[in-house]
Amino acid sequence: MIYADLREEGMPPRPLPFYLAMEEHLARNREGEYFFMWQVSPTVIFGRNQVIDAEVNLDYCRREGIRTYRRKSGGGCVFADMNNIMFSHVTSSENVTTTFSGYTRKVAEMLRSLGLDASASGRNDVMIGDRKVSGNAFYHIPGRSIVHGTMLFDTDMGKMTNALTPSRVKLGAKGVASVRSRITTVREHLPSLSIGEFKRAARDFMCDSVEALSPADIEEINRIATPYFTDEWIYGRRYGNRPVAPRRVEGVGEFFVDMERGSDGRIASVNLSGDFFLTGELDALLHRFTGAFPTEESLEAAIGDFPVSDVIAGLSPRALVKLLIP
Repeated sequence: MIYADLREEGMPPRPLPFYLAMEEHLARNREGEYFFMWQVSPTVIFGRNQVIDAEVNLDYCRREGIRTYRRKSGGGCVFADMNNIMFSHVTSSENVTTTFSGYTRKVAEMLRSLGLDASASGRNDVMIGDRKVSGNAFYHIPGRSIVHGTMLFDTDMGKMTNALTPSRVKLGAKGVASVRSRITTVREHLPSLSIGEFKRAARDFMCDSVEALSPADIEEINRIATPYFTDEWIYGRRYGNRPVAPRRVEGVGEFFVDMERGSDGRIASVNLSGDFFLTGELDALLHRFTGAFPTEESLEAAIGDFPVSDVIAGLSPRALVKLLIP
């Protein structure tokens, strides 16, 4: 694997959208397997399909100067700061399951090489013992895939727990009462290891060569990053004061179903948001339900032979029908 090097050691961190754009630039313009690490000032990053009001304490973030950005990958909401190292991996593997499993296994192997009891778990997590140290998300473009996520070397737990507002449905599904109770940090287990030593060890384990980015690369990355800063992208669709209750499909994620019906009871529009992983064009799936009744028979007929799991990873047609029935 190739380490993509910005050659900016000791310089202030760039805003988070730069690094998301750097992943996309590598995916679209380079061949081979790439990996790089990055850090940002306190920032909340939420998934492509999430409703920010349901996941982020915006008043707290504004008060504390914590930035908020939306990424193009699915998955859940995370908090990052200068002690929380972010990992990015670019690959030609296209299958979400095999891409995740191969990458998370290698990250777990890297942690075990440092003497930690690490393992890959579930669809996208890396654990130390029974607590999460790394959560990851997936983003696909034709022919290339991006996996990116947290590596909790250390972090400000107070800011993390105040900035994130996961639903009781999500916490209950994991059998815990708070964000704090289900995560751990590398520093908790290796208190004498510095963050610089950890980053060097991770880079040496994950990569066998280095490629420096050029000024032209940086210019293009800045161009790609521009839309990430717009309010339209960050806030996206919001539910306002209309209550939308979350539902959970085990092994797939949490869903908010936003459905509008006409006077005849037929579906006029439907939107799905949440922390699921999107691997295809969501609108192509959801438009099939326009004009259908929210009944099992009508919804199943609307789906027909459409490959639902090609759009939302792991979701079966039957599970989707259950989600859409009020």
